[in-house]
Amino acid sequence: MNKIINSLTVLRGLENDGVFSSLTEYSESVYEGNPSEEKFNDLAAAVYECGAESSVRAYIQKLILTDENAFSVCCTRTGNPSDYLKNAYLKDVATIEGLFACLEDCNQFCSGEDLKTFNVDFGNNFEANIVQFYRRHGYGKFIYNRAFTYEDGALKPITAVSSTTLDQLKDYENEKTIIKNNLSDFVNGLPFSNMLLYGDKGTGKSSTVHATFNLFAGGGLKIIEVDKRDVVNLIDIKRLVAEIPLRFIIFIDDISFEEDDERLSTLKAALEGSVSGAVGNVMIIATSNRRHIVKESFSDRQNSVHPSDLLEEQLSLSDRFGLTVMFSSTDKPAYLSIVRQLAADQNISLESDRLSALAERWAILKGGRSPRRAKQFVDFVYACIKSGRAIEF
Repeated sequence: MNKIINSLTVLRGLENDGVFSSLTEYSESVYEGNPSEEKFNDLAAAVYECGAESSVRAYIQKLILTDENAFSVCCTRTGNPSDYLKNAYLKDVATIEGLFACLEDCNQFCSGEDLKTFNVDFGNNFEANIVQFYRRHGYGKFIYNRAFTYEDGALKPITAVSSTTLDQLKDYENEKTIIKNNLSDFVNGLPFSNMLLYGDKGTGKSSTVHATFNLFAGGGLKIIEVDKRDVVNLIDIKRLVAEIPLRFIIFIDDISFEEDDERLSTLKAALEGSVSGAVGNVMIIATSNRRHIVKESFSDRQNSVHPSDLLEEQLSLSDRFGLTVMFSSTDKPAYLSIVRQLAADQNISLESDRLSALAERWAILKGGRSPRRAKQFVDFVYACIKSGRAIEF
């Protein structure tokens, strides 16, 4: 029985971490006056496996800081934990701090500042500032992660996040400005609109969402990417984050529905069409290849007694977004303009006429002009030049 872990209350969940559990077991053997070489080797193996050999102390600090527990959740949601809860948390922190005495002769495992700094500047008032830290940054997975997916009723962090910036996306300046201004209002607590971005494939709708998100992510903005199959869970997702004092984008890419799709009513409710859907710290952004995301057929009109009412119902969903932004198809001058800008970013010094001719040929072979085609073409040319190959396709 591990007496150290059993003495913890708020931070009991740390026992599931291999380094922490090994540290407590080795510490216990040291305190009992019989240091176990086997338990130290177990600790070393766990430390090396997770890359924490430079400082176990720093690893444990981060583990405590990002633990999802009653104290961190309460601080995040209310900013006012009870004295009982706060004192229990501080007692656990002090207990864990005492574990490092057993590593005094193992400097390679024990470097770092006092445990209560958490590698974050809390100033002189740790007790008050740790509460405010959680209030500002959220708890657990929200502290160091900015992007999530929704799986099995929970938010799961996305580790590989797009680093696209608005400067890397060429042209469509008016569209980018509209989206940026609306997102700025959202982040700053001003009235905002849910957004529908529609237009031909490859025009940069999704990339613009990611780039604009990256612009504001440093201010605590988070994004939840929801598969269109999970639209039925939108209300549940909004409830998950309703009490967290952060702001969230729910992003649904490439969305469309059939008329009888069960997801329609859920999305309408989530777009503030009902009390259950109204959550002020969530913005919904969707992309679609069509303005009217409910597919309409000629037979729908033929079989309807009131075709105008049917059409109005089919259009009402897209109208609920509040802000719709069209990404129009790319004509030849716009396409070549994007190619030239991207080529300049890559320092490609091909003669202008040759670059344009190759770009046009690429568009013909690949099935049309678009910003995506332009990016693919410039990346191909850049790879050819850097590897010394002829630009042939």
